[in-house]
Order: sequence, then structure tokens, then C-alpha cells
Amino acid sequence: MKVESEGVALETATINETRPPPVAGRGPIVATEHWSMLEDGRVQCEMCPRYCKLKEGARGLCFVRARQDDAIVLTTYGRSGGFCVDPIEKKPLNHFLPGTPVLSFGTAGCNLACNFCQNHDISKSREMDSMQAEASPETIARAAERTGCRSVAFTYNDPVIFHEYADDVAQACREQGVKTVAVTAGYVTDRAREDFFRHIDAANIDLKAFSEDFYWSVTKGHLQTVLDTLVYLSQETDVWFEITNLIIPGENDSEAEIEAMTQWVVEHLGPDVPMHFSAFHPDYRMLDKQRTPFQTLAMARRIALANGVRHAYTGNVHDLGRQSSYCHVCGDRAIGRDWYVLSDWNLDETGACLSCGSPMPGVFDGKPGTWGDKRMPVKIASFA
Repeated sequence: MKVESEGVALETATINETRPPPVAGRGPIVATEHWSMLEDGRVQCEMCPRYCKLKEGARGLCFVRARQDDAIVLTTYGRSGGFCVDPIEKKPLNHFLPGTPVLSFGTAGCNLACNFCQNHDISKSREMDSMQAEASPETIARAAERTGCRSVAFTYNDPVIFHEYADDVAQACREQGVKTVAVTAGYVTDRAREDFFRHIDAANIDLKAFSEDFYWSVTKGHLQTVLDTLVYLSQETDVWFEITNLIIPGENDSEAEIEAMTQWVVEHLGPDVPMHFSAFHPDYRMLDKQRTPFQTLAMARRIALANGVRHAYTGNVHDLGRQSSYCHVCGDRAIGRDWYVLSDWNLDETGACLSCGSPMPGVFDGKPGTWGDKRMPVKIASFA
């Protein structure tokens, strides 16, 4: 089957007619909002800007939002590829409860088509049966609380496409005093954006480049939508957010592009939004590209700081000097950080610099956590 999406013919798949009914929080469930019936009888998904128009039994590009019985359903509700406790710095978030553990999970599918996807075994999965970990929102919140996690992260693939599941988990987490984090490309419609972020506490937005040509040719998406999401978060929410830019040699690594991007960030979002410049490694359909040279990451950070970004970091490398946080007033090292491990801590319980008293932007709550670089798989069924 074909589905019209942004003027591009995209392959879809037929829903399994024998899918079992929901059990223990398992999908599919009907999306209550963000879709409409068109005059020609197709149903249009309005969660992301692809606006996939579906005939009965077809899925959108994301593969998990589908048409069934004249409605859009989420086919992966309650199902995940697995759960793991990670350091919050891995998301990456350097200014949100530093040093604390976060319970991470994702589902299958994605609404972008990045040639360099480093989680393609999950985001491009067409095997729904591989999503064997089943959990209700209440089970996930309970697991986070009992494993000592301060937050739950929707990650590995983009949570925009499993919005209903993520939103229910976020609400269940709030009842347990657990915060939620969205790791997302920010590719969501104006109509759905408010609903998606309404129960989210923190986010890392993947700003993949600062070029419309790159976005369309490499991700089959559009830059402006992501910029709109960033402005929305900055001006209309209390969500703490940071930005990641994965630098790919020969694609988005020019000084001119990084100049333009960082100038835009300061002008439209302000100087306190942290930026992470992360190293690329060859993967998926970009196996011919080299790894990002360390010098390129250092150059990007230098440009960002020169343009007024107060907190710029290198990522996916060991670099104590450029991964640590510094007070933008006195210049002292506020948080020593080597990849995911914290060392120096020069902040008081409110997040103010002990040297000069200036506040460090972010979400801080007393002493830092001590999770470090540990990774702990979680058998979610044991918390059901």
C-alpha cells in the first residue's frame, strides 16, 4: 500500500487482523485526538507534520500509528524493547538532576528517516513481536520509584509517535514523585505540541543540522518544525530543555553552519540553553562517513561560546575540560564531568555557584547523585 505524506509516496503496511485485545496495558489503543477523517474517506494522522493519509489497514511512515476501524490507533501501547537504568547525563542532560539514575525505555518506529540513525534496530523495526517487554504506565512509575530513579526517559526512538503511552506514563510518574524526560527530534505539529509536552519535565531536542537541505535529504523532515518546537519550549512552557547537535563530517560540520545555528539559539532561546556537540560514528546508511574528529567538536564548542552560548559541551568522547560545567560569571568549574562521571561539585543546594553565588541554570535538588556511568537492565515484569 501507499500513503501520501508531504508529497512523497511512502510504503505502509497492513495491520495484523488477528492482533489480541489489550492486556496489561498492551495496545493497540485509539488515539483520541490529532487525527481527522478526510472527505475522500481516508483518515489523516495529525501527530507529526507528515500528515499521513491512511486507508483501512494501513500504517503511517512511523509504522506504529495506524488506521483501524475508521480511527488512528497506537499499535505499541504498553510494549517496549526493554528497560534500563542509565545516568541522566547519557540523554544527554547536564543541568537536570546531575548524577542521578533515569529509567530509560523506547518502543519501535520513528517519524523521521535519518540515514545515520544510530538506533536503527529499534527505530526502523518492522517486527512488532520484538517488543516483548510489556508494562502499564503504573508499572513503569513503580519500577522507577523502587529502583531509585529520579526520572523516566522516553528515548531510543522518538516518543512523539507513542504520545498516548508516554503521556499516561508521565501522569503515573507524577503520582509517584518521579519526573519524566523526552529525548526527541521535536518533529511534532503545532496542534499536538502542547499535548505532547504538557506532562514532561525535561527534554533533549535533537537539532540535527541548521540547513533545510540537510533535513530533507538526510532525514526526510523539515528544519522549521524543529525550530518552532524549540521556541515553543522556551516561550510557552516550564520544561527544562537542552539541545544536541550530532556533527557528521562533510554534512553539517561547516563553521558557517555552526555560526548560524548558535547565533539563532542565543537570539531566539537565550544564552542559558545548553548545547551538546556530539561525535558521529558510521552507522546504518552512512557507513562511508568517518568518525567526527575531536578538533571539529572543539571548534563547534568554541564558536558557540563566542556567540554567547554559556554552556556548550562535547559529547560521545572523553573530554573533562569541555564536558564540565562552568559558572558563566566567575568562570570557576561548577561541575566536573568526564563523560557520565561527576567529579568536582561547586554548587550549593539551590544550584548557585559557591565561588560567587551566581545561579547555574537548570534543575538542581541538593547534592548530586552518584550513579556515575553504570548501566542496569531492568526486568519490568517484576514490578507489575
